[in-house]
Amino acid sequence: MDQLDRLRDLGLFDSRVPRYTSYPTAPNFSAGVGAAAQGEWLGAVDPGVPVSVYLHIPFCERLCWFCACHTQGTKTLAPVEAYVEALEVELALVAARLPAGVRMGRLHWGGGTPTILPPVLIHRLAAAVRAAIPPAEGCDFSVEIDPTLVDRAKIEALAEEGLTRASLGIQDFDPVVQQAIGRLQSFEETRRTVDDLRACGVGSLNTDLVYGLPHQSEARLEATVGQVLTLAPDRVAIFGYAHVPWASKRQKLIDEAALPGDVARVRLAGLAAEGFEAAGYRRIGIDHFALPGDGLERAARGGRLRRNFQGYTDDDCPTLIGLGASSISRFPQGYVQNAAATHAWQGRVAAGELGGARGHAMGGEDRVRARAIEMLLCDFRLDFAALGPEGEALRAEAAGVAERFGELVALDADGLVIRPEGVALARIVASCFDGYLAAGGRFSRAS
Repeated sequence: MDQLDRLRDLGLFDSRVPRYTSYPTAPNFSAGVGAAAQGEWLGAVDPGVPVSVYLHIPFCERLCWFCACHTQGTKTLAPVEAYVEALEVELALVAARLPAGVRMGRLHWGGGTPTILPPVLIHRLAAAVRAAIPPAEGCDFSVEIDPTLVDRAKIEALAEEGLTRASLGIQDFDPVVQQAIGRLQSFEETRRTVDDLRACGVGSLNTDLVYGLPHQSEARLEATVGQVLTLAPDRVAIFGYAHVPWASKRQKLIDEAALPGDVARVRLAGLAAEGFEAAGYRRIGIDHFALPGDGLERAARGGRLRRNFQGYTDDDCPTLIGLGASSISRFPQGYVQNAAATHAWQGRVAAGELGGARGHAMGGEDRVRARAIEMLLCDFRLDFAALGPEGEALRAEAAGVAERFGELVALDADGLVIRPEGVALARIVASCFDGYLAAGGRFSRAS
């Protein structure tokens, strides 16, 4: 039996498991934890420790067919302006509940398409955030950028507001693949965006690619990797396309017959990884790559890599405050997600209420399992001692995992290790420690 057959037998192609950007995952949140808990937990934030802030802009001028994010299309700025007004209200509501002196260590604008904002709204929104939660010294400000919906004036506005890192969505540069996913984006306009970012002093750049897209071939993806390398990003994420048309109706526009098969997906992922590693990037976790010296690479090397709703991160802030429709806040006490529908979220904040609609209060076992899963996905190792006395309860489960996965993992008195040849199964291994997985939820494929 070759390695691929072994991975197949262990569920690589059949298993559908969470990506574990949180634990418990969002399908396990409930309406029993909402705005009341959100207000209480905001009030308990330690003012001596910086917080992270995530700001969701759900609008796009085009809706890419492959995307499963909470987004909505618009051809005018009217709904965007109204949304910014609601964000200003929400920021004031949040600031009123935070203890005096809280500072912001990280700020991320995600989407949707944050660069749908014209310069005047960029400045207005950035000022509102600073007024509500002033930045700490060295605050990192990152923004997701669509090269087809940004120009030099918008980049200059973001740079003036302190942009330190830009995240560019690329997916694949091949026009056939782009046509099949409803996202036309030339290399030339992407190159111009990168040049403008660097000319404006933005010092860090990361790019997102996707494998497993319709009509994607090894030759096409290899060409895209080569083009991305000429942009010299500091970080690269290579995500597997998650075909979940039951959750994202627009994915029904994608021709399923054109999607690569199981073996082809694995080969595409491997080809992209080999290309970046050959160029000097270090593999970070299951799907990120970073140049030596990048903050993410240093965190991985120092055992400080973490995982949150944006994927792998070197952010060590214990509190993440999510703003905008569908955003999720993470507190030491648990998670709270804002109302997902934009109109529902706007209605809540207009009434002077926080946006929280559902969430989860963390118990002691939740915290241990959350950290165990994070360890396995960040370090490919579950360290019993690092989990504390509560981690001892996972020994029996780890023994079962070792029996199931055999030579692809190693178990000793100190912990469980996923061997390099078993890394493709990391999400499946992690799911073995999920105490809620049997409770429901439909997830993307493990490969």
